[in-house]
Amino acid sequence: MTTAFTDTLISREIREKIILVGVTLSGSTVEETDAHLHELSQLVETAGADVVGIVTQKRESPDPATYIGKGKVAELVELAYAEDADTVVFDDELTPAQSRNLEKQLGRTAITRTAVILDIFAQNAVSPEGKAQVELALLRYRLPRLRGRGIALSQQSGVIGTRGPGETQLEVDRRRLVKRMLQLERELKQVTATRATQRAQRARGRRHEVALVGYTNAGKSSLLNALTGADVLAADRLFATLDPRTRQFALPGGETILVTDTVGFIRKLPHELVEAFRSTLDSVHLAELIIHVVDGLAEDPYAQIRAVDEVLSEIGAEHVPQLLVVNKIDAKSDARNLAQNLGAVPISAMTGEGIPELLEILGNRLRRESRAITVVVPFDRGDVLAALHREGEVLSETEEENAMVVRAVLDQASTAAFAPYLRGGQ
Repeated sequence: MTTAFTDTLISREIREKIILVGVTLSGSTVEETDAHLHELSQLVETAGADVVGIVTQKRESPDPATYIGKGKVAELVELAYAEDADTVVFDDELTPAQSRNLEKQLGRTAITRTAVILDIFAQNAVSPEGKAQVELALLRYRLPRLRGRGIALSQQSGVIGTRGPGETQLEVDRRRLVKRMLQLERELKQVTATRATQRAQRARGRRHEVALVGYTNAGKSSLLNALTGADVLAADRLFATLDPRTRQFALPGGETILVTDTVGFIRKLPHELVEAFRSTLDSVHLAELIIHVVDGLAEDPYAQIRAVDEVLSEIGAEHVPQLLVVNKIDAKSDARNLAQNLGAVPISAMTGEGIPELLEILGNRLRRESRAITVVVPFDRGDVLAALHREGEVLSETEEENAMVVRAVLDQASTAAFAPYLRGGQ
């Protein structure tokens, strides 16, 4: 697969200076905004720049022209000149018109969290597939922003939000940009088809498949190494893993397991990235079980769990059974309490503590899941739901629009009794 991805990134002796902007809108809290800005600061650092200032604001709703209003723009201009900032990064999405108005008034680039994340992905993509996925995400992000920015996009300055393919307006007009996107989509569909063939071959081998998911930097790659003895990159930074890696290992009972490491999730994960990486994330919603790795060092692990669940829902994997694992118990004593509160398995992927217990629990879960059935119970049939709990072992319950979807282990006689409610004629 060939792409127009820029393999050689522009290095800079002087790091880019960034000002962050966070707005607390009606319905959100200042604490949430502060947490988002802290994470955005980490993203900027990962992208290779320095935060030199932070501006916050409380508003009922965004200003249609500049998102933050004239007064705050004037304050931002003063700070940008005082700190000699190169770029202003907003934690929330801006419309193309808002971006153009801000850049005109600020005299410098105004981008969003999405652009920073895309920039990090552009720097970290290694495989041809990963590069194609990042390029597709970048083009989808830039397409609606081409209007009126021909001069700005014709400069390859190498600052955050400008790296990667499709930069020069002189070379790529809207028609050719769309053509390139269609080409990338065709290439990624071929990758999906190849993966489907490989998965069908593995299914004939009757090996269990699980997927590792979690917030970025939760320790998924470290856990993959601990489980399989692999030597994949496990760096202490955001989005160290972009390309999926599938390895196999044996459970204590002898069963062979295939486990796939996936790209880390994050709050406000750009929709462009989710769509572009859909072929990679197929391994998640087709897995028998998801091992959801939680960062035991996170300041707000519950918010990270919600963010991961939101992405799982977006890719159609909300019904896949999960096994929660709290990682990094060697580094923080509170991590054990977190695991207990969540009903999760406490482990340290670095020291190996808790791994034997995880393997035992994983084996038991997979054996139960292999015998489980999916029952769809309408909301007005509480008697059926009660009977499921009485007759079998309920593994999970999730809500759909008009019914509860229940995964349960039943004996053969009980399964027959629930036949009218079985999903897909199981």
